Amino acid sequence: MTDTPHPQDRLPRIRSLLFAPASRPDMCAKLPRSGPDGVVLDLEDAVAPSAKAEARGQARAAAVELRRLHPDLAIFARVNPLGTEWFADDAAEGLAAELTGVVVPKLESTVEVERALEALAQAGREQLRLLAGIETAAGVAQVGDVLEHPAVDIAYFGAEDYITDMGGVRTDDGLEVLVARSQVALAARLAGVPVLDQVVTAFGDDERFLADAAVGRSIGYSGKLCIHPSQVPLANQCFSPSPEERDRARALLAVWDEALARGEASVAFEGQMIDEPLARRARALLDE
Repeated sequence: MTDTPHPQDRLPRIRSLLFAPASRPDMCAKLPRSGPDGVVLDLEDAVAPSAKAEARGQARAAAVELRRLHPDLAIFARVNPLGTEWFADDAAEGLAAELTGVVVPKLESTVEVERALEALAQAGREQLRLLAGIETAAGVAQVGDVLEHPAVDIAYFGAEDYITDMGGVRTDDGLEVLVARSQVALAARLAGVPVLDQVVTAFGDDERFLADAAVGRSIGYSGKLCIHPSQVPLANQCFSPSPEERDRARALLAVWDEALARGEASVAFEGQMIDEPLARRARALLDE
């Protein structure tokens, strides 16, 4: 254990969560440069089977150094899924005390959440926050139960693995995952858990990222998974209210407060009728 302070008693708002292979210390060291709210040292998809054992020690070392240099950064490590040959060793050997949390991918039930918690406890890492990956057909079907587990602090929707599990095909418009994407956002809202939106694999296409992030924000996602540093400022922008949005919210609330003072329950604003739900939305935007 270390006396270095780290934010395990609170979970900061995460608009952007940037991944790097734990097996690439050079990339892990550069993770904070683009300004992400959180980073992930990945032991799963980004690490070849032959490199997974060595990557565990590299993940621990990277977490220690990142925490030393960036004490307020949200730092996670992603383990391999339960049921794989690597999960137990990832939990036992790959998680530093300096982490904010652990990402457990492809969770499908509360039983699996409990199994993950048992593994963390055995490793002496029960204090870590749990970020649940919802990225299979069964995970989406059981998403309400998974996210309502009191140990789940945050979640993400993984569209690529989900559509593969479904035997479907990814398309540019993303309609094939819209229902599942919306189900996960709805379940997260009901559970009171922040949820991060799917990756955009075309990391050189800013317009596509911005458009996809706009859809995610519109259906209730609070941030986005990022696979390249160039996506981080785009995610931070998309999941933060613009100055124009803030100005409009203030103006709307001013009109609304005046209406309430007159004893009116609805009032016209910029050509539309506003009422308490719209006022509540404006207040929430200003709180972001």
